[in-house]
Order: sequence, then structure tokens, then C-alpha cells
Amino acid sequence: QEQLVESGGGLVQAGGSLRLSCAASGRTFSSYAMGWFRQAPGKQRERVAVVSANGGRTHYSDSVKGRFTISRENAKNTVYLQMISLKPVDTAVYYCAASYQHSDGSYVPENQSEYYYWGQGTQVTVSS
Repeated sequence: QEQLVESGGGLVQAGGSLRLSCAASGRTFSSYAMGWFRQAPGKQRERVAVVSANGGRTHYSDSVKGRFTISRENAKNTVYLQMISLKPVDTAVYYCAASYQHSDGSYVPENQSEYYYWGQGTQVTVSS
């Protein structure tokens, strides 16, 4: 079982940067693909970035491609989301989530339904 705790959110001006962290408590972190999702007020939660269990593959939404970078450090049970060139439209609650991968460490799950464990979220606010 994985418990996920996000940190690193806050208030930043447009054009600024933030790095989110998500620490997992389970013993099998390296068996989980990890994703970052976000939900803005009045909108549905959307996928932002995903990294495979083995760290070898990533996928980004078009809206963040080139600005956000997802990475993981399995030795520290942590996944990161480096965000640069932030825009007001990036304002949202950011969640990390874990998707257990039984055999394919390079699989990148894109559907939210594939993620079983979720963190409580961290607020990111980008001012104009």
C-alpha cells in the first residue's frame, strides 16, 4: 500500500518556477508508475505528466510540454514535477498518483482510472 504526500506548492508570479515533490511511504515504489494531475476550480481533473515505473518513459500533456519535467528517484521513494515558465492557467491543486505495474516497468498509464493511490494535493497559484 502506498501513501503519497505532496509538497512544494505555493504562490508564484507568472514566468516563475516551482518544484513539486511527492513522497511515497510503501516499500515497492519502483513497481509503480507515477503521475501528476491537476484540478483547477470548476474544471475536471486532468493529467499533467506521467513517468513509468522504471523511469525510462514519460508522457506530458500538450499544455505543459516543454515547461514541466517529471522525474523520479526510486532510492528516495519520491517523484518530482519541475515547473518553469508558469502561467496563470497553471493555477490548480496538483495531485500525485501511483499506478501499480505488475510486469511492464516501461508502461505509461494515461487514464486516471489506472491510478489507485492518490495524494491529498498541493495548491499552486500563479499570479499575473
